[in-house]
Amino acid sequence: MKIEKIISGIMKTNCYIVWCEDTKIGVVIDPAHKVNDIMKIVKNFNLKIEYIFNTHFHADHTCGNRKLKSLTGAKILISKYDLPYLRQIINGIKLATFSFSLSPIPDIIIEEETNILVGKLNFKIFQTPGHTPGGLCFYTNGVLFTGDTLFVGDSGATSFNGGNRLELGKSLRRIMSELPNDTIIYPGHDYGITETSSLDWEKRNNINAKEYGFYVEKNK
Repeated sequence: MKIEKIISGIMKTNCYIVWCEDTKIGVVIDPAHKVNDIMKIVKNFNLKIEYIFNTHFHADHTCGNRKLKSLTGAKILISKYDLPYLRQIINGIKLATFSFSLSPIPDIIIEEETNILVGKLNFKIFQTPGHTPGGLCFYTNGVLFTGDTLFVGDSGATSFNGGNRLELGKSLRRIMSELPNDTIIYPGHDYGITETSSLDWEKRNNINAKEYGFYVEKNK
């Protein structure tokens, strides 16, 4: 597995290009503004992008969907529970005062947790509501792409439309309990002291660990 990251836009959103080295088949997670830079990586490594995974509906994570789909033919994926909010954006209800390109309606709507193969990479899709009603996290090969559910040392805001702190706490506790401690997280923004961390580190150091009920003492 190979991972490349591109940071783009006023919100400094992390976009990840992930691919199977054996098959050169890949996925783009949360394409933002710099689609041309994404395509440079696609061409340099001779990749076939089959999917666009959206961790949630916010425009800073979906604004590259339309252009990237037109260039690659990739299928766009989002949660059923975020689809109504994405439709609001498409229909002209602004998320913020910033200018974003509008996503088309996604091709794949995730109604329940499932697995999707990208080449030989098996992605487990977790429903992780809280930051938005339809937040998704994507796990493969010891790596978890968390979008705005979990950051290094912090977690996503719940003050936006559809946010819910109780649901976010449930989502975080579930991730922490079901995945191995050495799982490496790749977040949707670099708000922490490092670009990545492990779930074990988050259990001991995340500022919301005690509130959300996944804290582990550092000497354990």
